[in-house]
Amino acid sequence: MTEDIKFNRKFECEYGVVVEVTPMIRRIVANNPGPYTFMGTGTYVVGRGQVAVIDPGPEYPEHVDALLAALEGEQITHQLITHTHMDHSPAAALVKARTGAKTYGFGPHGAGKYAKDAVVEAGGDKDFVPDFVLKGGDVVEGEGWTFDCVHTPGHTSNHLCYHLREENALFPGDHVMGWSTTVVSPPDGDMADYIASLRMLAERSDETYYPTHGGRIKNP
Repeated sequence: MTEDIKFNRKFECEYGVVVEVTPMIRRIVANNPGPYTFMGTGTYVVGRGQVAVIDPGPEYPEHVDALLAALEGEQITHQLITHTHMDHSPAAALVKARTGAKTYGFGPHGAGKYAKDAVVEAGGDKDFVPDFVLKGGDVVEGEGWTFDCVHTPGHTSNHLCYHLREENALFPGDHVMGWSTTVVSPPDGDMADYIASLRMLAERSDETYYPTHGGRIKNP
């Protein structure tokens, strides 16, 4: 007998509004709801004063406008990209153009498997190239916050999760979501890699997950 997966689809948001999730973490949701994005892409802000932005989102000027307006008087020092799907990374270029904030990620779309200019699945941000290339085990630090990089190929080959030491919280991007299972789309997506990454995460002791789509997951 199989057991039904218990999804959590209770998630309320107001588009264009930055909300405090914890004293250290804020979130703003892009107005791009859909069958793959749920209520929309959640862009996270970590820290105060000099902050990191995780997954700036789709190339929606209004989303970037709202994010930067909410952060007036603060400085974005890092843009951390979990992976290069069109609902996660394209806004990084808009944020960088207006603030100078550098981008961090595993590499271009398909970087976990293929050489440059390889043909991969539709829906990838082919223009994204990080200013700083990260790999699993790398550490990214800022004012009052520290992230450990966790490489989790499967959803995409260049997928990274970011572990916030100060709260023992993981930002799993699209690798784990509370509202649904994720999509694994070949050739860049790989189910064997995905399951192996899930098993690796299951051995960790993170207290909370903050997925890019939907609400937090406690005691994962």
